[in-house]
Amino acid sequence: MDTKSESTASPPTGQGVSSVSPPVSTVTQPALPATEDEEEESEDESEILEESPCGRWQKRREEVNQRNVPGIDNAYLAMDTEEGVEVVWNEVMFSERKNFKLQEEKVKAVFDNLIQLEHVNIVKFHKYWADVKENRARVIFITEYMSSGSLKQFLKKTKKNHKTMNEKAWKRWCTQILSALSYLHSCEPAIIHGNLTCDTIFIQHNGLIKIGSVAPDTINNHVKTCREEQKSLHFFAPEYAAVANVTTAVDIYSFGMCALEMAVLEIQSNGESSYVSQEAINNAIQSLEDPLMKKIYKTN
Repeated sequence: MDTKSESTASPPTGQGVSSVSPPVSTVTQPALPATEDEEEESEDESEILEESPCGRWQKRREEVNQRNVPGIDNAYLAMDTEEGVEVVWNEVMFSERKNFKLQEEKVKAVFDNLIQLEHVNIVKFHKYWADVKENRARVIFITEYMSSGSLKQFLKKTKKNHKTMNEKAWKRWCTQILSALSYLHSCEPAIIHGNLTCDTIFIQHNGLIKIGSVAPDTINNHVKTCREEQKSLHFFAPEYAAVANVTTAVDIYSFGMCALEMAVLEIQSNGESSYVSQEAINNAIQSLEDPLMKKIYKTN
């Protein structure tokens, strides 16, 4: 199926759930000669641990931080030997081999559609395959590597020197996220991301925003990792856990929470707990200085 990278492109038919700003100036210090231990560590990280069946993708020892992404058990830096670029080797571990066999066709259908997605604001899926052994089953999928990190990480760095986000940058980010969601939701049937948080939105040095870290419910109910991340629960609509058939509205709710966190840089959690209460959300809304921003969250 032919797709285009613009948001106006006709989206692919799909099913299931499809789960910075300008760089901060830094002072460059003179490079020091690498020690023998550092060189050995670098060689260890670049060691090839595994190859894809076709030989194109080579998994390295160096891990990519994806622990805040429900559904992804392991993520490693990898090399695309054809294009000569770094990519991410993601692994989803099914709790039992039989669980994968029951879901195999559905998993294939979901990932076949994810690979066809082409949008400038969506992290690219390159390839996937299943690795089924006697006592375990894995789904491995290769995605674009976002070297600048997540939006959450960028906001944390920005908070050290600023109290709020620049309004123009905030609007640019919101526009890009909504463009990606519009593309997903206009598929037939609609593809629901279902996992939109500031940890699953990525940002490049040129300010390009991409949503990624898709963890489809097709696999998420059967993998070893747990979805209930306390610090991320406030991103999910209240009905998400109670309703069997969720709609695209859950992504819009999550977008609203992401936009709020982007504006205030951080929504404070409750003391030592990572849980974010409704009171903390209300306080974040009240702290917004721009009346138009505040109006978005006004309830009757």
